[in-house]
Amino acid sequence: MKSLTASLAAALALGFAAPAMAAPLPYDQPGVENTVQYQFIAASTGEVSAYFAGSDAGYTNEITLLVNGVETGIRGLNNHSSVYGQVLNFGSVQAGDSLVFKLINLNPGTIGPFYSDRLMNEGGYNHIFSSQYGGDALIPKGIFVGFEDLPRGGDFDYNDERFVFVNVADVTDVPEPASLALLLAGVAGLAASRKSKRARQA
Repeated sequence: MKSLTASLAAALALGFAAPAMAAPLPYDQPGVENTVQYQFIAASTGEVSAYFAGSDAGYTNEITLLVNGVETGIRGLNNHSSVYGQVLNFGSVQAGDSLVFKLINLNPGTIGPFYSDRLMNEGGYNHIFSSQYGGDALIPKGIFVGFEDLPRGGDFDYNDERFVFVNVADVTDVPEPASLALLLAGVAGLAASRKSKRARQA
């Protein structure tokens, strides 16, 4: 009974403890270009904020935002002077506004910039990986974006600069699992039908 009481007390203590700082999940196929063409919009009318989530880059960079194709003029979160959880407010947006994140290279300053919209990057290389992030003690729930700051997509590990954006929705057109399964079933059915037809003609 004593051990059961101790176990319950420990569980309650863990339940009420402040969440630990945990970095967003990394890209799981380093060395292979991420082929997703991301599309981000403002989730609601209000302010869009960026939280600094880390950097592994030697270059010096800052982040800015394009709203409906126009730069806000607000930039910051220098990767060499910002600390984890530091926030930058990009100002107000309207729900549904198109958002494109832009990484500006300050030093050496001869490459980039790089965009979250791969079609805006030289050569069409993807310079980001994005996922949902559940939040921690310093960074709220939002959209995680990891950048590559080297030309031609760099080494495709998407960890040079890392940010979490708040009041942002990812509306990337990726097939849902059910739709993908239906498509694969249709392809398999078509292949079986052709094989059967060939067998009858032989």
